[in-house]
Amino acid sequence: MKKLSTTLTALTLLFSLAFSNAQAAAETTPVAPKSATPSTTTSSAAPAKVMLLGLFHFNNPGLDAVKFETIDVLKPASQAYLQALTERLSTFKPTKVLLEYDPQNEAQMNQRYQDYLAGKFELERNEIYQLGFRVAKLAGLRKVSSFDERNVNWNSDYWTYMQEHDPEAMKAMENLIDSLSARFQHQHQTLSLRELLLVNNSPEEDRLNKDMYLLTNAVGASDGKYLGADASASWWQRNFRMYANIQLVATPGERVLVIAGQGHTAILRDLLRIDTRLVEEPVVPYL
Repeated sequence: MKKLSTTLTALTLLFSLAFSNAQAAAETTPVAPKSATPSTTTSSAAPAKVMLLGLFHFNNPGLDAVKFETIDVLKPASQAYLQALTERLSTFKPTKVLLEYDPQNEAQMNQRYQDYLAGKFELERNEIYQLGFRVAKLAGLRKVSSFDERNVNWNSDYWTYMQEHDPEAMKAMENLIDSLSARFQHQHQTLSLRELLLVNNSPEEDRLNKDMYLLTNAVGASDGKYLGADASASWWQRNFRMYANIQLVATPGERVLVIAGQGHTAILRDLLRIDTRLVEEPVVPYL
């Protein structure tokens, strides 16, 4: 189970950096967000606006199957960009900032946030701090919140079955891991932080991320086990639950900024654009 969870999480969170679409993402005007259906709201307040910022994890420890060294976000050029980005994101005037961390660490994370407000906590190499804390402070918020959900039942038989009964799918997965490792390393050596974030939030990258699950989706289907499909469904289940946590706080009048790994936002963006009760605030113009 641990191997499966680590591998799937590694691929989804790290499949976020397609090099070929960086410039295109920078030059493309985002599609105007839909309007919420008036009849579905019961309050006179305007429907909540939600902004999704997808990214790679700034503090990648290199423990995942896909191996690469991330750009150093603590270097002066990246820090200057992050400060400017924080100021632009704050013009969205978020009333809630939702971050991807273990909900069990809610009290600890908000103690760190209070220490940061008091000048007692130095921001570490993590998007939670580098962007989440900074934006929340500029927005005048008293707290940040987790919207993560990790209590999902992964199918522990999937990886073993693929190794023993579907060597072609196993080989395809290994080739993908090797390809991604080389691709990500090249990106982080050649792209700026802004270009990387533009990639992370491009429609093509979202499509490629979700398409990855189809690579092994048919594993076990010939035996009626559907282990590949069930493994993919587990990831979608986690993201449906995370979206439910967004819905809980995105009540009429709220302006919600969500910062998470691109493997999550690729799916969350689909749900947000389907949802007639919420309005998307496109993130690309802020980048």
